[in-house]
Amino acid sequence: MNLPKVVADLVETQNSFDSVAYANCFSETAIVFDEGKTHNGRKEIECWIANSNERYKATIKPVGFEEKENKILLIAETSGNFPGSPILLTYHMEIADELIQSLKIAG
Repeated sequence: MNLPKVVADLVETQNSFDSVAYANCFSETAIVFDEGKTHNGRKEIECWIANSNERYKATIKPVGFEEKENKILLIAETSGNFPGSPILLTYHMEIADELIQSLKIAG
């Protein structure tokens, strides 16, 4: 699967639990929606993913990908310390200037 660099970087940094590098895949003003909460800006995103990594130790394996203009849909098998693992999650992303502007993670 040929993923755009920022998406490949996001997968790699998630799977290595590197919250700083993960957050650097996002713009300074990016927004993340996950588990019913919104995280605004790179610093909040870094705190969110560090906490999530600590709780769930989730890794992602891309199984599907679509790209249309600046919108990306990544379907990934997500495994970790949570009920029902592994599950398929969909990562809805908007990209600008090679950085993620928004990410919504849905089951």
